[in-house]
Amino acid sequence: MSAASSNAHPAETADRELVITRVFDAPRETVFKAWTDPDCLAKWWGPRGFVVLSCVLESRMGGKIAIRAQSDERIIHAEGVVREIVPPEKLAFTTAWIDQNGNAGHETLVTLMFEPIGAKTRLIFRQGLFESVNARDLHQGGWSSAFDCLAEYLATLA
Repeated sequence: MSAASSNAHPAETADRELVITRVFDAPRETVFKAWTDPDCLAKWWGPRGFVVLSCVLESRMGGKIAIRAQSDERIIHAEGVVREIVPPEKLAFTTAWIDQNGNAGHETLVTLMFEPIGAKTRLIFRQGLFESVNARDLHQGGWSSAFDCLAEYLATLA
């Protein structure tokens, strides 16, 4: 973290954090597995229109995450490291886009909290800090679409 960002006031950074809360019609253990099992993750990850080409997910502290997906227009590649995993309650990992030359872009931290609501699950998703509000907003659209794909995937398991 740079000196400038470590001295930032909460009001200056809150607008660069993305928070999405969504309830899924599946038990907490199932939703957690959809995020932590690479075979499951590969079936839903990415905004609508993307197909996962490769998915590495080592579900342990310090484990690697690397996902490549393709749409008709482009290939996206993200990599990160698992920072915390508490089955089936919490998953936290870093993530950064990787360009065509293998260079990592700005790194953010994703934190997922899985809360049981009877037979359903409330997912609280946090990602930040983004370099800009615009970057945050672009990710909000992508993740919202991905969560639609996750809901559809979970429905196939019911």
